[in-house]
Amino acid sequence: MILFEKLGLPIIKKKKTGYSTSADVLEKLEDKHEIIRSILHYRQIGKLQSTYVEGLMKVTRKDTHKVHTRFNQALTQTGRLSSTDPNLQNIPIRLEEGRKIRQAFVPSKEGWLMFAADYSQIELRVLAHISQDENLIEAFTQDMDIHTKTAMDVFHVSEEEVTSSMRRQAKAVNFGIVYGISDYGLSQNLGITRKEAAAFIERYLTSFKGVKTYMEEIVQEAKQKGYVTTLLKRRRYIPDITSRNFNIKSFAERTAMNTPIQGSAADIIKKAMIDMARKLKEEKKLQANLFITGAR
Repeated sequence: MILFEKLGLPIIKKKKTGYSTSADVLEKLEDKHEIIRSILHYRQIGKLQSTYVEGLMKVTRKDTHKVHTRFNQALTQTGRLSSTDPNLQNIPIRLEEGRKIRQAFVPSKEGWLMFAADYSQIELRVLAHISQDENLIEAFTQDMDIHTKTAMDVFHVSEEEVTSSMRRQAKAVNFGIVYGISDYGLSQNLGITRKEAAAFIERYLTSFKGVKTYMEEIVQEAKQKGYVTTLLKRRRYIPDITSRNFNIKSFAERTAMNTPIQGSAADIIKKAMIDMARKLKEEKKLQANLFITGAR
């Protein structure tokens, strides 16, 4: 009531009970009044306090002072590992206060260290491999910033002319393609119209012809076989690919496009984890443990 009636801020969305003040709504109003940023920050701090500070303390074992999670191998459709009871793949990092929560995780042995290792842009690299798109392959073989390269190709500008806004839009499309985003989803992410988002995706596919060909061919393959496979031949069945309902069918088509990418990335990382675990067993002098993994 105060935000929209007293302060006169524009109404973005309504609910049955009144005006929506969800995070996505407030983010769109952030430049309209200085109080919005404070409200968002307060909510973020409250989330950190309840979910992570108090939440993790509740599940910490009193005898070991450790938190034990459960990794699920076959819960997600793409093959990524998920973490439950509690979820330790989602420890915050963006806020300074969130990063302080990570400092609570320390080695149990004196003098030991924790370190993180990850693949760089693995999904986009898998997309480059599967699609054999020349522009993507060039970007990775020349160690270019993939989002800057995408902006150069989509906006037809030189590397020096790429603005932060162009790169941000290119990044949204790059990951949008990987995660099977729709023009509506992209429009919401970038705060642009659906028509503008559709045009942006079309420009991307014009610039990355190999990706467009891959998307068309994988959808046809899914329709013929009823499933798609990852690089390591793991199948995902997609029965809705032949649905007569446009929205259901469209979602199934995007699933067919992104599953080989996300699924293959998950397979590669799991294979690397197995190889590392075996190596640690073989090398007796290496006293180390693989104890947590990211959201793959």
